[in-house]
Amino acid sequence: MVTAMDLDTIVKNGRIVTASEILPPGLQIGIKDGKIVNIATSLAPAPHTKVIDAEGAYITPGGVDTHVHLAQDNCPTGDDWETGTRSAVAGGTTTIVAFCGQEKTDTSLFPVLEEYHGRSRGQSYVDYGFHFILTNPTKEILDNELKIIAEREGITSVKLYMTYERMQLTDRELLDIMMTTRSLGMTTMVHCENSDMIALITERLEARGLTDPYYHAISRPMIAENEASYRAIALAELVDTPILIVHMSSEVALATVREAQTRMLPIHAETCPQYLYLLSERLKGDNFEGAKCVCSPPLRHEKADLDALWQSVANGTITTFSSDHAPSKFYVEGGKRLGLIDGIPRFREIPNGLPGVETRVPLLFSSAYGPDARISLPRFVQITATNPAKLYGLGALKGSIAPGFDADLVIWYPDDYFMDGLEVKQDMLHHSIDYTPYEGMKLKNWPRYSLLRGEVVWDRDNGGVVGKMGQGNFVKRAKGELVMGKMGNHVKGMLSEERQMWA
Repeated sequence: MVTAMDLDTIVKNGRIVTASEILPPGLQIGIKDGKIVNIATSLAPAPHTKVIDAEGAYITPGGVDTHVHLAQDNCPTGDDWETGTRSAVAGGTTTIVAFCGQEKTDTSLFPVLEEYHGRSRGQSYVDYGFHFILTNPTKEILDNELKIIAEREGITSVKLYMTYERMQLTDRELLDIMMTTRSLGMTTMVHCENSDMIALITERLEARGLTDPYYHAISRPMIAENEASYRAIALAELVDTPILIVHMSSEVALATVREAQTRMLPIHAETCPQYLYLLSERLKGDNFEGAKCVCSPPLRHEKADLDALWQSVANGTITTFSSDHAPSKFYVEGGKRLGLIDGIPRFREIPNGLPGVETRVPLLFSSAYGPDARISLPRFVQITATNPAKLYGLGALKGSIAPGFDADLVIWYPDDYFMDGLEVKQDMLHHSIDYTPYEGMKLKNWPRYSLLRGEVVWDRDNGGVVGKMGQGNFVKRAKGELVMGKMGNHVKGMLSEERQMWA
């Protein structure tokens, strides 16, 4: 039993936001040994207790970003673990799940995992875990290695690609993996774009000399995402496997997801800041500047496309809001300029991905209150912290403000602190990337403090990043929880016992 005199830290005078409500003002958060131990109206500090006065500001759970690429070979000149996680904590994210990337030539996952542990060990400012990108699902991997990795390492999620020659899986491979992940209780992420559609359009654009960065958006139309999303859902329904479709950008694809959700299928959807705030016109910049905004799926063309995404965020179709932080530098050789060959732009060769791990949480928070809010504050908490924590096996530790959870908190500024707004500038950010696609965008707020397991690791007014590199721990995750739907649904047109004959 922890008494008030035992507390390490008390956070007072804040407005606590959970995934379901904004709690009454006047509550205080008591922290001991890195955990939230009580929430009460009056907690008496001991002489050693640190007291943080939120001054009437909102307090939200530390952000959980479950789509982050760090120190990956396919992100040349991108962030490493030090710079990427430093950037995360400055933007209110205290937990990330990044990727271990299997190459087609890798026949075992264990050496890949050890390599990525080596890249991250002792380098992180935030708590972290790994997903495994599977590109070569051998029988040994499916029959044995995934089970060992899930049980021993707590890596309970995989990512699968329906496009990119170096990563693409066949439908049969997708099915084989889905059946394995279902049996192990692992979360299955899918990048949904029709590879053949993209290849045909790309080849024909190139034949006509249409190779500027803008044509990247033309080469990957919404219909490629629509078809692949429908197909991924059909495959998952056949084998009764929960999936999450990553970085969704299409109204039609999201309508397919919502239809599946209404049938209680366990289909989850993720979107990212670029699909809510940016349009394809950004790809038209002079002097190859459009390359800064090359990502896949690409930025869409019309404001109506953004509005449709916002509707899916507001109505619950979107399960998680992630950064898909996968940047490359622009002003150095070997980064985005790989797509500028002998002075000629070649969109096919531009490394995909944008920086966003630091701006993800402040962007959406600024859209979650005030007269122009697009979503509610509890919905903000759901998709930036609580839902991703649950879906990826962190739901008992992260993503909620309640006794027993890690004391991962974001304390914002009082509502009227930035009377004229806060303008995003590259020089205020903490990544190693040399640009931000959100340059000049006006925000309402920014994290004043970030706490990781009860320790202040970001103090904007007094030192900025005050946590230490290596303070973040590798977290062994449990099996994920379903946020949408249920398993065991009957597939229309199949006999009730049909799946049992072969599954």
